Amino acid sequence: MPEGEFQALLQFFKVLADENRLKLLGILANREQSVEELAALLQLRAPTVSHHLARLKELGLVGMRPEGNTHIYWLDAEALRNLSKGLLSSEKMASLVDNVAGDAWERKVLRDFFDGTRLKEIPASRKKRDVIIKWFATLFEPGMKYKEAEVNEIIQRHHPDSASIRRELIGAHFLQRENGIYWRV
Repeated sequence: MPEGEFQALLQFFKVLADENRLKLLGILANREQSVEELAALLQLRAPTVSHHLARLKELGLVGMRPEGNTHIYWLDAEALRNLSKGLLSSEKMASLVDNVAGDAWERKVLRDFFDGTRLKEIPASRKKRDVIIKWFATLFEPGMKYKEAEVNEIIQRHHPDSASIRRELIGAHFLQRENGIYWRV
């Protein structure tokens, strides 16, 4: 899940993780109310209710219109549906776990095969080797051109077999080569 979507999901849950805010949404789902009416119904002070409404308004879940000296609030049911559909889909929820599990596994592979920044051995397993090659790819700046000798030098800082690592980088489409010049894709 992209960081922006993750932060939006986190904000959604933080705002709704309050009993009084959930009650406010329930009340406003039935009809429009003023801050004073909501305060009386929930037995809270008006400034407290205004604070909760402001948090709900940040998400676009409630709307407000002035009516004389008071503000009338309502639930924006369409916004709630859209937020729920966009943020709470099973695919979005599943992507949270995929990223965590995948990142943790990749970190473990890197810990197992590296001593500091030195690769101890090239893994025999294709899946583990892919993690290692992905790490090597980060050593090359996108858009920058490298001579083969420069590529070898960068790789050899971390492992003596630069030819094997270089071939893997090309095979995994992290690097491209033409006329002895390499660049990160």
